[in-house]
Amino acid sequence: MTRSRASLGCGQTRSACGASGLRRAVWPGCAISRVRVRNPNTVRSCASAFCGNWSYRRRQGLPAGMVVPWPRHWVSRTPAVWRVLRKEGIQLRRRRSWCVSTDPQFATKAADIIGLYLNPPENALVLSVDKKPSIQALERATGYVQTSSGKIVQGLKSTYKRHGTVNLFAALEVATGVIRGKTTQTKKRIDFQAFMSEIIAEQPSDRQIHVILDNYCTHKKNETWLAAHPNVTFHFTPTSASWLNQVEIWFGIFTRKALFGASFRSAEQLKQAIRDFTAAYNQRAAPFVWRKREVKGSQLRYTIVNLRN
Repeated sequence: MTRSRASLGCGQTRSACGASGLRRAVWPGCAISRVRVRNPNTVRSCASAFCGNWSYRRRQGLPAGMVVPWPRHWVSRTPAVWRVLRKEGIQLRRRRSWCVSTDPQFATKAADIIGLYLNPPENALVLSVDKKPSIQALERATGYVQTSSGKIVQGLKSTYKRHGTVNLFAALEVATGVIRGKTTQTKKRIDFQAFMSEIIAEQPSDRQIHVILDNYCTHKKNETWLAAHPNVTFHFTPTSASWLNQVEIWFGIFTRKALFGASFRSAEQLKQAIRDFTAAYNQRAAPFVWRKREVKGSQLRYTIVNLRN
């Protein structure tokens, strides 16, 4: 029998059901998986529901982090297993992740960028710029299939043909949400400078332009280009904190709506799909709203300072 296993979290990944209560479990014949659940006793109670021996061990108390085998007869009790997982709010495919910055100037750099979002300089243009590298033009058969439960879902063939890759540079206008993009075959510093020159050429020469960037190598060592464009200022995110760059949100939208499940017979068809999606998106573009919320109670355990230790 072939078993499939969903990885629920490792390293810097946590499941959407919360970070409290961590237990380890091993599927027979598979590597160790980590399960994060709302209730610390969920894994033990799930097992005890189907195996009397586990009920005894649960009453005795399992040590935190103990590695235990899942009962083999669970395979034949799939509906019951899913009922327990659904009750506890465990979603096997859903994950949340975080990336902890170790930049000693995190607060200063983050405040600089967030200030541009919340209170940009008057009459200035604020751009959020980055690239999505090596987008593959994959050709594969797609269609619709009927599942055992009678549902009709979209299906993708597991095999595919590669037709090259494309790099996408994108600039998000923070005030309006409009996207300007450019596809290239390479992702060198000269490509980045050429893209920025095209963006700057559309603006008056005396208008101040603030560009938010991450710390990728092509974004650095551009002193000569900046000297030729004195009205442009680069603002860099803290180390390992590119999530502060709003264009990353748009890249996520683009990936889900334009790339996932798509098939492209050539790199040129992929480029056209990027142009079409960008044009359609700009027709209804709106700025992303930067919100803040108070962190209190048990959530304080997941602050930057605590995660770094």
